Amino acid sequence: MDVGVGGKAAKKAVGRKLGGPKKKPVSRSVKAGLQFPVGRIGRYLKKGRYAQRVGTGAPVYLAAVLEYLAAEVLELAGNAARDNKKNRIIPRHVLLAIRNDEELGKLLAGVTIAHGGVLPNINPVLLPKKTAEKADKPAKASKDKAAKSPKKQARS
Repeated sequence: MDVGVGGKAAKKAVGRKLGGPKKKPVSRSVKAGLQFPVGRIGRYLKKGRYAQRVGTGAPVYLAAVLEYLAAEVLELAGNAARDNKKNRIIPRHVLLAIRNDEELGKLLAGVTIAHGGVLPNINPVLLPKKTAEKADKPAKASKDKAAKSPKKQARS
């Protein structure tokens, strides 16, 4: 070891103190592998006064959950847009995605989406009865052929 002035051993340079290379800061979102901002969510948790103290893992976990939900909704909305032969997701596609998915529909049951409309749904009671239609069609066809008006009979 090198002995400096005063007989003490010289310490090695650690980090930035003695002119070492500066480390590039890495955000917590990058560390967690997320797109959602962990720092901002942590700030909102603190400013919102949801609790006296906020742990270091809480904003990371919340960001991950929010990112997952957003990805799920966007994937389903993209599928709905593709089904309607559109390239752009509009609020209608988001509504169709949410309401057609059982779990998301339950989670967002009380939510109204602006310009989303409603799911296409006709109560079966309001639809015409199929048995009556099928029975009427053959009967009408046979009546038309069998019973002609007197004028039509005279023409043929």
